[in-house]
Amino acid sequence: MTISISLTVNGTPVTASVDPHILLVQFLREQLRLTGTHIGCDTAQCGACTVHLEGRAIKSCNILAVQADGAHITTIEGLAQNGELHPMQAAFRQCHGLQCGFCTPGMVMSATALVAQCPTLDADEVRRQLDGNLCRCTGYHNIVKAVLEGAAAMTAGQPGAAAAPAETANATA
Repeated sequence: MTISISLTVNGTPVTASVDPHILLVQFLREQLRLTGTHIGCDTAQCGACTVHLEGRAIKSCNILAVQADGAHITTIEGLAQNGELHPMQAAFRQCHGLQCGFCTPGMVMSATALVAQCPTLDADEVRRQLDGNLCRCTGYHNIVKAVLEGAAAMTAGQPGAAAAPAETANATA
């Protein structure tokens, strides 16, 4: 038995038939071929599968595809616009907030949702909020730096939003 679902993924309407038990991460990777969303632990512990559902960061290994019926989903592939990296993606690149890159899509997706909710962050808050995203390679210093730089770039030019203070961006992890 399959179930028909309709949703919007990265701005594109999608209709598909899915098995009732297929996870959103499997649907994105296997049916839509959006392989930037990674499968890490299958238990919602590592955050490698993080996507935005209606603008909120969720772990897509923890939700069935049928539960996303009617929703707007953004994956890492949907952040860049017109060939330009999203400011958070550019900050991760600039600050070398990655090593092997496996956790990076989930980190970027979590960080962009975090900044949308709380545009003024300090290094301690970034560490607390990204607690559910694991990186097996780094000491997190460059990830925190990238999130703060990305936050500053995302909030630049927004009325009433202040960029992260320079001394916070240089804090040690």
